Amino acid sequence: MNAASVKITEIFYSLQGESNTSGRPTVFVRLTGCPLRCQYCDSEYAFYGGERMSLDAVLAQVASYNPRYVCVTGGEPMAQRTCPELLSALCDAGYNVSLETSGAIALDNVDARVVKVMDLKTPGSGESHRNLWDNLDTLKSTDQIKFVICSRDDYDWARLKIDERGLADRVADVLMSPSYGQVDERALAEWIVADNLPVRYQLQLHKLLWDDSPGR
Repeated sequence: MNAASVKITEIFYSLQGESNTSGRPTVFVRLTGCPLRCQYCDSEYAFYGGERMSLDAVLAQVASYNPRYVCVTGGEPMAQRTCPELLSALCDAGYNVSLETSGAIALDNVDARVVKVMDLKTPGSGESHRNLWDNLDTLKSTDQIKFVICSRDDYDWARLKIDERGLADRVADVLMSPSYGQVDERALAEWIVADNLPVRYQLQLHKLLWDDSPGR
């Protein structure tokens, strides 16, 4: 029995809406709390409240869905000190585990079996000063880096960082998506194609299907 606990906003089964496993049935474990305040945040309801659950209780609820993929998200899940323990427990249970994280908190204690999907904050997010660039050194070839693009200036900034820091050679995929309602989806696609940028373009599938409803 594991006595450790985490504060949970919700646990639900849906389709992965982002990352290079987009479209795969996935259990989402949404942890409560986040020290960032990105202007486009779509999970503000996870900032406060939540229910304290033991890791054993979380594992039991996850197992009830009989999933192959589990995504630990937030808020910012790494803001909870027991998040790495939860990630390892999920890996031990045999799931394909991913972590959605801002990268504003050190990731050096994340289990190597976990696929990290690290969101580098653009200037348009209002939180680019929180990027912890040393986290790039913790990434593996199976991890992913994400940029949410709020404007053409954001796109140019991200393009520069991809080049300066050799991001496409560090990880499995560099992901780029338009901030919902802020950047025209077709325009971003055309910028990427025009520049032959080494990224994977993505739209947020869950928003297209369920209009960003909590628990979906």
